[in-house]
Amino acid sequence: MLRLLSSLLLLFTTCASAQNNVIVPGATWTDTSGNAIQAHGAGILKVGSTFYWFGEDKSHNSALFKAVSCYTSSDLVNWSRQNDALSPIANTMISTSNIVERPKVIFNQKNSEYVMWFHSDSSNYGAAMVGVATAKSPCGPYTYKSSFKPLGADSRDEGLFQDDDSAQTAYLLYASDNNQNFKITKLDANYYNVTTLASQLSASTLESPGVIKRNGKYYLIASHTSGWAPNPNKWFSATSLSGPWSSQADIAPEPVRTYFSQNAYDLPLGSNAIYMGDRWRPDLLGSSRYIWYPLDFSSGSPTLVHADVWSVNLQAGKPQPVPVLVLQLPGFGRTYSAASGTTYEAESGTLGGSATLASDSSFSGGRAVGYLGHGGTVTLNNVQGNGQKHWISLYYANGDSTWRNVTVSVNNGPSILVDQPDTGGGHVILSVPVQVTLNNGANSIVFGAGQTNYAADLDKIVVY
Repeated sequence: MLRLLSSLLLLFTTCASAQNNVIVPGATWTDTSGNAIQAHGAGILKVGSTFYWFGEDKSHNSALFKAVSCYTSSDLVNWSRQNDALSPIANTMISTSNIVERPKVIFNQKNSEYVMWFHSDSSNYGAAMVGVATAKSPCGPYTYKSSFKPLGADSRDEGLFQDDDSAQTAYLLYASDNNQNFKITKLDANYYNVTTLASQLSASTLESPGVIKRNGKYYLIASHTSGWAPNPNKWFSATSLSGPWSSQADIAPEPVRTYFSQNAYDLPLGSNAIYMGDRWRPDLLGSSRYIWYPLDFSSGSPTLVHADVWSVNLQAGKPQPVPVLVLQLPGFGRTYSAASGTTYEAESGTLGGSATLASDSSFSGGRAVGYLGHGGTVTLNNVQGNGQKHWISLYYANGDSTWRNVTVSVNNGPSILVDQPDTGGGHVILSVPVQVTLNNGANSIVFGAGQTNYAADLDKIVVY
């Protein structure tokens, strides 16, 4: 558990002014033009005071290549879309009939250029290559160079790591040999190709990798292979990229499957980092959500800090946009803050129709409301608001193998449909966000009304 080194800091401002200054994992994240951010399989680059977010544009709801997008931000929260960094080229490995995934960009000081690496593949994932492109400015546009198999072997999910040595040695991290072996290979001085194999984790079935260096130790974070479905992401450590690597350990409680996400990129920030993951939705890839959490190293190992609503403080002591508990971490000049919310237990509401109480030790207080939807409802009265927009996190259990959803209606207003991904079991609790406007004072919120399908079991809600 994090050590509280600074006093509690409560800053009261409206949620309306805060809505564009917080990170809400699982929410639809919009850019400064109001459009949903399309940057899946993220890669982050910092140049001066500007962050660049590269990713896969999946707005066409297909795995096939549409574009590598480029967004810019000065605060990691408000992002502006720029020109596409990489666009399809007919009759090449980056055509609209091919796969371009997990773009990562690093700067090559020798040539004063930006170099992008990505997973380059055929539509059936049979080619298993990496692709390389270059540009003279961060967003490009990038000039495609080639696609190839590094050292003649498969490469699927991949990442890059640039060391902090004087030579800025860079490495390719990738799933290889039909996803059975994980490899770390040194790049050449131009970052155009690979030279030698630094290490291999045999029979590890790892993908979606990232590496963070802390106090001379390297931390590898990766998921196992389970297609689009989530699994418990792991971390490994070593004092050299050549290994040996430690045995795997969880970055989050194993049952939550990394809070239904897969690692995309791990951004160092002070003495800690930000875990940047994807919550994939293969039937609607463009609606896949981003799951970003603080990645805390204060215990000596990387641990995800679950927070429904949180902010990144790029300057210590900077005023926070919502009531927060500020955690000043050891040796960490920058802070992250988790918003303080008010909890309302579902079982304290008024049940309607076929809704029933469910008992299980996994639920907060041991109880929840089941059989919502299909005639069943629960109404929570006296939910306090301030007349502005609020984020509400719905804590629920969905033991199905498929997603469910639930309707949310505030003060007899129109219903909002909120998706509820499967939680990996009826005893596992996850949360999903919804943003609503609450009147100043007491409000009434109805869950499950007007839907013919069953919703997940509702444990509680937390209002921010």
